[in-house]
Amino acid sequence: MLKLLPLLMLSSTLALAEPRTLDWLDLLPDDDLQALLDMPEIEHDWAEEAPGTFEQSLRQSDANLPAVMYSTRVIAELDGQQVRIAGFPVPLQQDGNGRYTSFFLVPYAGACIHVPPPPPNQIVLVDYPQGLAIDSLYDAFWVSGQLHTEQSSNELADASYRLTAQRVWLYDGD
Repeated sequence: MLKLLPLLMLSSTLALAEPRTLDWLDLLPDDDLQALLDMPEIEHDWAEEAPGTFEQSLRQSDANLPAVMYSTRVIAELDGQQVRIAGFPVPLQQDGNGRYTSFFLVPYAGACIHVPPPPPNQIVLVDYPQGLAIDSLYDAFWVSGQLHTEQSSNELADASYRLTAQRVWLYDGD
């Protein structure tokens, strides 16, 4: 029993450790990051909103975009890690109280309005059973929990990561 004590102490210390803070670039393989950096500037039509509804426009549909804008490649080492990442929610499923228990997290606001949406490896599907009230799509949130390299797809978008959230809170800069 005494031999197990150090192991038990170590595992409880690890469980209390702060989650790793991720930047959106941490989700990209090196080749994808370089391809995005080398990509020519994309023209935007700021005069009018993109056609279609909000729900229809998060999925990529421009054949002129480079292949990296459709990349599903992930960083395998992130699978199963406790992380936190800040981003903007795109609502999916609500509970009976109108709180969102499922949403996509994306790196920038307006990802589906005037600018091309991010590639699948820059979209995180978040499961949050406690539910989140989303008052504005322009509010950023921190999300922490266990990250998985798991492909998912629905009529709105494809995502290459899934996060089981333990905590979600309004972005405070820290």
